Amino acid sequence: MTPAHSRLLIVTAVAAEADAVRAGVDPAAVEVAAVGVGPAAAAAGTARLLALAEAAGRPYRGVVSAGIAGGFPGRAPVGATVLAARTIAADLGAESPDGFIGVAELGFGTSVLHADPDLFEALSRALPDAIAGDILTLATVTGTAGTAAALQARHPAAVAEAMEGYGVASAAQTAAVPFAELRTISNPIGPRDRAAWRLGEAFAALTAAARAACG
Repeated sequence: MTPAHSRLLIVTAVAAEADAVRAGVDPAAVEVAAVGVGPAAAAAGTARLLALAEAAGRPYRGVVSAGIAGGFPGRAPVGATVLAARTIAADLGAESPDGFIGVAELGFGTSVLHADPDLFEALSRALPDAIAGDILTLATVTGTAGTAAALQARHPAAVAEAMEGYGVASAAQTAAVPFAELRTISNPIGPRDRAAWRLGEAFAALTAAARAACG
């Protein structure tokens, strides 16, 4: 059995994502938890799990934010697996008459957190077909062509968007625990069209990715 101190923590937003991940991993080596939807819930839930593990003398060797996501058309198609080289809080900042001003430009820190190089490399080796790039974290999911185009223009390396990665990354950074983000694509980013979502395909891809990376 894998020693307790070398466990990997994988956090998802909802139970369906957690179930898909659990179906592909070794429970002796990986703990999976659903911590809630959105960056605030993700940060709070992840921070609690990391603190409890550290207090018990069984810290995690890393934490991965995992789940389904929207993919930017032409960059990450439905069913694809994506890995974040960087996780970006894309709506953390201020509006202005001249456009969006990011939190870094405002002088209040950074909206960009990098994946741990070793953990990112290990996931990339295990998932050679995964698409690497930036994954955006948004508190409000994109639902119009205009917002999708604006995000693509501001973030030319972005491949996908989700709602939890930056929160998980912030908790990991505070706890000095390596972080990575892994997603599978359920729908194209743009005008909201539930009929175009392929949840079953994305969940199946999530199980396959978890098995390849951590099974």
